[in-house]
Amino acid sequence: MKRVCVFCGSQVGGRVAYLHAATALGEALIRRGVGLVYGGGALGLMGAVANAVLTAGGEVIGVVSRQFAVQEKVHEQLTRVYVATTAPERLGLMAELSDAFIVLPGGIGTIEEFWEVLTMVQRAEIYKPCGLLNIDGFYDDLLSFLDHAADERVLPPCRSILFVERDSDQLLSRFCA
Repeated sequence: MKRVCVFCGSQVGGRVAYLHAATALGEALIRRGVGLVYGGGALGLMGAVANAVLTAGGEVIGVVSRQFAVQEKVHEQLTRVYVATTAPERLGLMAELSDAFIVLPGGIGTIEEFWEVLTMVQRAEIYKPCGLLNIDGFYDDLLSFLDHAADERVLPPCRSILFVERDSDQLLSRFCA
């Protein structure tokens, strides 16, 4: 595994555990010699993951939309930055540059990216592991929804294609197994 794409919030969230998890994920990537692909932001959980990797001298690639590049603060120390014109182009490039996907706590944009990637995996459009870091039960309700939708037969069971852990090292180990 050369690079992992991380989706997460541009805010730190309401629990210090989220920030600790983002930093721990960056450190876990470094221990394994794995680079980071992410949304390119300098703030929140995005900034924390990137800073952890950059501090240790690792590779960090930001993939931003043209609008984000104009309106938001793109991290200034990234190894490389790609600017995409459209959201589908951006996600496609992130998928192309990455060998796996990890989702930390985040908002609507994070969830949108998660759904898109999970859909691509479910449709066998890509063959890359996708995992949730379920910090302090952040994604418990989402996982309940997926189970409920499968029980109601409106969604094929997808938990088998989704790795869920509370610890970044355990999640990365499962990806490599």
